[in-house]
Amino acid sequence: MAPRPLSREEIDAALAELSGWELDGDRLRRTYSFARHLQAAAMVVHVARIQDELDHHADLLLGYNTLAVSVNTHSVGGKVTGLDVELARRIEAVAPAHDARP
Repeated sequence: MAPRPLSREEIDAALAELSGWELDGDRLRRTYSFARHLQAAAMVVHVARIQDELDHHADLLLGYNTLAVSVNTHSVGGKVTGLDVELARRIEAVAPAHDARP
């Protein structure tokens, strides 16, 4: 089944369960902070593995001690779908293992 764009109400409900994530235009976004650069870089690798498992990829921006994540679904015109929410949930689940901070 092909992904479908979520309604604003569906997105708001998902965001209520995703601390720190926000809707920015047509993208879900979150920035994580870390005590050290290596922790941020390690999380990038972990997120890349999740993305490959889901066959759905976010834009990742690695900074000195930050990781910014931005995602939407290109195949539905750059809108937010359930794939984006699932990726955000999976990223949230691994963030504590990298000592990510809000």
